[in-house]
Amino acid sequence: MAGHRFLAFDLGASGGRAIVGTLENNKISLDEVHRFPNGDVTINGHMYWPILGIFRDIKQGLCAYAAKYGKDVTAVGIDTWGVDFGLLDREGQLLGNPYHYRDSRTDGMEERINRIIPKKELYGRVGIQTAFFNTLLQLYSLVQKKHPSLDAAETMLFVPDLLNYFLTGEKISEFSIASTSQMYSCADGDWATDVLEKLGIPTRILPQVMAPGTVVGKLLESVAAETGMNAVPVVAPGEHDTASAVAAVPVLPGETNWCYLSSGTWSLLGMELAAPILSTEAREANFTNEGGVDNTIRFLKNIMGMWLIQQCRAAWLRKGENNTWPELEDMAAKAKPFVAFIDPNDDSFKAPSSMPDAILEFCRRTGQQLPQTKGEILRVATESLALAYREAVENMAAITRTTIETIHIVGGGSKNALLNQMTADATGRRIVTGPVEATALGNIMMQAIGMGVVGSISEARQFIRNSIDLGVVEPGAKAPWDDAFARFKAIRNGR
Repeated sequence: MAGHRFLAFDLGASGGRAIVGTLENNKISLDEVHRFPNGDVTINGHMYWPILGIFRDIKQGLCAYAAKYGKDVTAVGIDTWGVDFGLLDREGQLLGNPYHYRDSRTDGMEERINRIIPKKELYGRVGIQTAFFNTLLQLYSLVQKKHPSLDAAETMLFVPDLLNYFLTGEKISEFSIASTSQMYSCADGDWATDVLEKLGIPTRILPQVMAPGTVVGKLLESVAAETGMNAVPVVAPGEHDTASAVAAVPVLPGETNWCYLSSGTWSLLGMELAAPILSTEAREANFTNEGGVDNTIRFLKNIMGMWLIQQCRAAWLRKGENNTWPELEDMAAKAKPFVAFIDPNDDSFKAPSSMPDAILEFCRRTGQQLPQTKGEILRVATESLALAYREAVENMAAITRTTIETIHIVGGGSKNALLNQMTADATGRRIVTGPVEATALGNIMMQAIGMGVVGSISEARQFIRNSIDLGVVEPGAKAPWDDAFARFKAIRNGR
């Protein structure tokens, strides 16, 4: 195969990157050409995304690409976090900054919605887990406040769709990002307009939904001229970052009995299915059915993830204690095991002013021994994550009536050797780690499929296997983790 280059913009909650992927000789190589910080901006008590700054950095990424590689690229694609959106007026102008999913405006919205649409009925329509950040809750909060932006809005675009609109002038949405909203029915393949109408949310704002790999359009002449690029194609990959990460899970052809764990700020643990599961068991275990690539459903559980550890480090940094990630992992490894446990998804960990204090307070109010050192706090968080993974794997196996033998861990969290080993030990399952750059790889490979350079997701995964070294972690003694798991569940269930 002659070489093809693709440019992936991978945007996360704390930063973004422009990564060039070159496909040649049945392998893919990556080159990061631009990196920039991201994060919430708080104004008058509300949290927003700096969307115009993000777009500026995307243009800077295009400039960096042009300076190094020239005016042409096979395609460009963007992936981001899910659920957040911008509203455009009838002239296509942005109506204010998009809110951050951790903003408090959704407080109490779930209960209000469930008084109109019972939880069982809502899950049966859209198959999405209950979560404080869902788009449905965000929009309903605008309805409740009679917010003028909703009256003026002509189109709602999720963050990656909004950025694509800035690049191309085209207003569409992509399947995987739309499916995160709690407003789209994967079973029906369309927006659940009946749900929105019951809640007074205007359905006129909903964009057309396209499949992953769709060519959205070409760079606007103004953008191309500003960045030194030609009018190159913009492809919608799996725009939800987890959809792109799952696309890069390097499973072997015919491999069965596996699940994935996309490990980053959030942990997304799930399976790739042919159809959504809307059963009572799935709803009660709070599993979600989101769109994937290649006409698949990502049946998964959201778990708070590395956010717990990231925010511990951030709190200590504010005190001038600058420990590296390896140092923090070593502290946790040397700390006393099974001192206490937390529920990673407890609301107190959503956006605390101090994560270490929040962990201590959770232990205090649940009547547990308090961790005494930074290492013990980190170990409590790490062990609790491994136990939360075990619970999710066991629930998922029971709900899907399958046997899960292997967990593929991808993403930045796959570099945490301690958490990988604890996950193997807690679950009693073999762990395969890598790729670390799963989201960027999946983004690039879906661009390649969309442009006809690669024929299928199976072929794309073969490219990835050819290009990376995978790690394998075998489980150790499980008995101590069985005892810990019983304690973890009792604490999480309030007993």
